[in-house]
Amino acid sequence: MLAELNIRNFAIIDELQVAFDGGLNMISGETGAGKSIIIGAVGLLLGDRANADMIRSFEDAAVVEALFDIRGQDGLQGRIREMGFGDGGELVVRRVVSRSGKNRVYINGHLSSLASLAAIGESLINVCGQHEHQMILNAENHLDILDEFGGLLPLRAAYREKYDRYRLLQEKLRGLQERQLKRAEREELLRYQVGEIAGADIRAGEDAALAEEKKVLANVQKLMDFADTAYETLYGKGGAVLAEFRNVVSAVKEIRKIDSGLKLTEQEMEEIYYRIEEAAFTLREYAKRLSFDPGRLEALDERLELLGRLKRKYGGTLDAVLTRQAEAERELEEISSLEEEIGALTTDIDAERELLMEEAEALSAKRREAAAALKRSVEGEIRTLAMENAQFEAVFGDLRSEPNEKGIDAPEFYLSANVGEEMKPLRAIASGGELSRIMLALKKVLARTGSVGTIVFDEVDSGIGGATAEIVGQKLREVARHHQVLCITHLPQIACCGDRHYRVVKRVAGERTNTSVSLLSGEERLEEITRMLGGIELTEKAKEHAREMLSARHG
Repeated sequence: MLAELNIRNFAIIDELQVAFDGGLNMISGETGAGKSIIIGAVGLLLGDRANADMIRSFEDAAVVEALFDIRGQDGLQGRIREMGFGDGGELVVRRVVSRSGKNRVYINGHLSSLASLAAIGESLINVCGQHEHQMILNAENHLDILDEFGGLLPLRAAYREKYDRYRLLQEKLRGLQERQLKRAEREELLRYQVGEIAGADIRAGEDAALAEEKKVLANVQKLMDFADTAYETLYGKGGAVLAEFRNVVSAVKEIRKIDSGLKLTEQEMEEIYYRIEEAAFTLREYAKRLSFDPGRLEALDERLELLGRLKRKYGGTLDAVLTRQAEAERELEEISSLEEEIGALTTDIDAERELLMEEAEALSAKRREAAAALKRSVEGEIRTLAMENAQFEAVFGDLRSEPNEKGIDAPEFYLSANVGEEMKPLRAIASGGELSRIMLALKKVLARTGSVGTIVFDEVDSGIGGATAEIVGQKLREVARHHQVLCITHLPQIACCGDRHYRVVKRVAGERTNTSVSLLSGEERLEEITRMLGGIELTEKAKEHAREMLSARHG
């Protein structure tokens, strides 16, 4: 419920603070005092759009803030928790409207979006004004109202699980069918890719080996020169290293004969000699094997170009190219089995749809039972509101050929207010008074099932008076047993029924106009009821009448 409402610099309101309680809260005041402004401020808390015209003259920003007691509203608390706005039994909503356009929304102190506020607001307050009945007038909401009234939401939730499975199968089928439409083009591409890669007969690591071979071929003459020079230096020419090294070996032998302490042995020197000799022969054989083959070099260039082109197309490395070949071959296998998969899935969908339709038809039958009960309940209520011949009905029309997430029904509420009038959709009702009474009747009937914390009735008394007004007041009291109710009224018969009474007053001070709201004490309430009965002049007779009305309703 709405526990506190704070408004600052909004329209003609300078600063307003008011605390509300549960039950039936009546709000009255002179025409133009600012009651509708308060409703406008409440609308901001529900996610209504804001503009700079709402800001009080000569001020930079308007602020509307409210504290809600949401204990017992487990669904709402869960939603707030999931949205990351904290946990607990209290909720603080704040809207800041700025002339600079930097409007802000805060939920429990967290910066939020207008969409998030609207999602929460629908469970906080339902405003029922003479021109603000969108929720019930919108036919798209009638099915939800009917299911809630009939206690069918658990049954609908079970149906929704089956519908979600059905939709997943349909989405999978659409994906397969889209692939099938593109199959020929895709298959051609895949076959080309497989053929191109397979035809290249790639071996892992081949590109590195070929690049090394090309480097050798491109430098054959240089390699031969190096090898020949090294061989000649070691062995071939006069004064070669090995010839000179033989003298070194002989010198070591002579030293050892005289001084065996030399760390070099004859055997070690012989080993070094033969290793140098082996290196010389290896260089000679290497030079003999080298030959320049322009044909082979050209073939290497062509092969490396082919491998490079494949790498550029399929991933940058030969491993990636081979992986792409395997993937394309696997996808070709899948495509070849696509028709079989579509056929099997279509069979599953047909079977799932048959089960879903059975569930939807059972739900539809329950809804028609609920619709008959709703008709009896609503007609019973509106006939006590000076609409003795009114008829109400939930018209179902044709069933949907294809089920949606709520079933196969699309009911709409119809009304005939007078004898001889045909039934018409609620949205086609022209009379504001009739509409207000229908709204009250529906709210009364739906009060036990509604999940919203607070209901605001704005000018529910439009077009009624006398005994009907007293009945309206009693029905508001009945609605207030299940919800906090805020009712703006001009009729004393209705105002007397409230658990508390607030008065809206507009005053001029210092050349500025300001609106305030105050909770009336017993004597103040008596004076307000007297004013509502007798107008400007508060006669003793009117005051006595007011006292009798309050006494009759509150003992």
